[in-house]
This record gives sequence, structure tokens and C-alpha cells, in this order.
Amino acid sequence: MSNHEEQVISVVKKVMPSVVSIVVGKDYEELIRERPQDLMVSHGDHMDLPPSEEELPHTKSGKIRVGGGSGFVVDPSGLIVTNKHVVQDSKAEYIVCTNTEDTYKATVLARDPLNDIAVIKVEGANLPSLPLGDSAKIQLGQTVFAVGTALGEFQNTVSAGIVSGLSRFITAFMDMQGHAERLRGLIQTDAAINPGNSGGPLVNLQGEVIGINSAVVFGAQNIGFAMPINKVRRDLEELKKYGHIRRPFLGIRYLPVTELIGKRFRLPIKYGAMVLREGMPDKHAVIPHSAADRAGIKEADVIMELNHIKIDEKTMLEDILEKIPLGETIPVKVLRGGKEIMLRVDVEEHKHE
Repeated sequence: MSNHEEQVISVVKKVMPSVVSIVVGKDYEELIRERPQDLMVSHGDHMDLPPSEEELPHTKSGKIRVGGGSGFVVDPSGLIVTNKHVVQDSKAEYIVCTNTEDTYKATVLARDPLNDIAVIKVEGANLPSLPLGDSAKIQLGQTVFAVGTALGEFQNTVSAGIVSGLSRFITAFMDMQGHAERLRGLIQTDAAINPGNSGGPLVNLQGEVIGINSAVVFGAQNIGFAMPINKVRRDLEELKKYGHIRRPFLGIRYLPVTELIGKRFRLPIKYGAMVLREGMPDKHAVIPHSAADRAGIKEADVIMELNHIKIDEKTMLEDILEKIPLGETIPVKVLRGGKEIMLRVDVEEHKHE
């Protein structure tokens, strides 16, 4: 056996005890009331009615199992990090199953409003935890491992690969209802990532976590994405200091302006963030009483610069906003009706999970 193989085996043995399965359960009546379409089966010309409660898979507590994912322990007291989309349902029950098949009921402590990150807690003691690496030091081509333990599918899954790209930007669909989020600054890897190990750790050869497995491109081979661990580190610090994750909030919906979008809307520029409802007529482009609303930002405005930093495909609005201290008042350059105007906006805290 080569030294490299021995190192890989050593890393896997070190990491696996800290990786957990997260099972999502809901009451049958609530599931039928909220999402009956999820239980119906299409046969082309007709849809079967939802199955009876007895026909569906159950959790140990008697709930209907409706999903799951992976996570990993970051503190021996029972703090676990996972993807936000794994635990996004505030009415669901979450059960954590460890590598030794111990089970715990989990409480969601925080969901990061800007990133696909959540922190949950179980009442455990002396749980094996993983050290966090430094995602700022990641190099293209370095060896990484995606680890997951999706209960009921393929437990204790490990896949190896390399870092294929950095600072990637994608729009990911987070659930069966088609809810999408823009994810930024992602690590791209060819290590196999599947929905089962979503939320599990991406680790380096030292056994340090450098990312959270977050998304995969369906229909493409060897393209997976992970959220950099430094974003998790900051979330954990915020949680410890303030009891929740604080993030700046403008209160707009927008469409990134590309060359194609610029042509479509006949804009004189090919960069920025166009304030738009994005095909959602029941939503506001500018949320009433938000910081953006008070600053005078209007629908169809194109935000060109935030705090004197140009918004483009490499530097998104959220990238700039995340680095601005809460409470500061910053300049905003806006294109409105073909004219550039300067506004000032107060950076306030996001008040929602």
C-alpha cells in the first residue's frame, strides 16, 4: 500500500465518526394539507391520489419521512453544520443519526439568510468533531474528499477528487417546489457530490473541513460545488456572540445584468443589479419600509456601484454587502431612466431566518 493510500484511509477514518445523517419528518395531515403534490404519482394521463399514511416511510418517532441529508459535528457539545436547504422547513422534525447509529432530536439554531448554511444542535456530549480548515488557502488541483452518510440510501459514502475551480457562481434549485437561490464564492470539485451527502464536509488531506457539499449540476459529470468553510466559521462566531447569524439586508429583488440582459432591456451598460420582481407578480421588487425603500431605490433601477465598488459577474451585490459593517451609511450609484444618480442607504440587519 502506498503512502498516499495510507494517508487517504487515515483521513477517512478520522472524518467519518463526525459525519451524521439528518432525517426530515412531518405529520401526515400537515403534509397532505401543505404539499399533497409531493405525494401524488403521475402516470401521464392521470395522477394517483396520495397514498395512505401506512404506505409511506416513517421516522422512529412516527412522522412521515420527507427528506434528509448530511451534516458534520463542529463542537463536542452537539453543534452540527449542514445546508440550509436540508433544514429549511420550520414545521418539520429533524432527527440526527450518528456513525454509531445513535439518534438525537435536533433543534435548528440558525439559518444563514445569504448562504446555504444552517447550524443545528443535539443534546449530546463528547461527540467527535471535525477541525475547520482555511478555505482562503485552497489551491486549484489539491486533493479533496466529499463525505456523506445519507440514511436509508448509501451510508458512509466517500468520494475523492480535486479542487477544479474557485469563486464559482450558480443558481441552485433547493427543493421540489422550485425555490432557487444564488450561491456565490463556491468551490468547484470533481469529487462526486449527490443529494444524499448534501450538507456533509469537503475535507483536505489533513482531515480539515474546507467546505460544505452544497450542490451538483444534474446531467453533467464531475461537477459539484461546496460552500467555503470560512463562511461557516463566521456564522459560528456570530451565533456565539449574538445568538443568531447577523447579515446585512437591503430589501430588493434583482436580476444580475449581463450582456444578454443589457440587450434585452436596452440598457447602456452590461453590468450591475437590475431591481426586478423576476416574474413574481405577487412580490415586491423593493420591500416596503426596507433600507432600499427608505433610500429611494425603485423597481427598474440598475444598481451600478455599492460603496464605490462596481457590481459585475465577478463581484455580486451580496459579496460587497457582506463586507460592510451593520449600521453604516454607504453611497449607491444607480442608473434610472438613462441617468446616473447617487443615493445613500443605511445597511441594516436581516430580520428573517
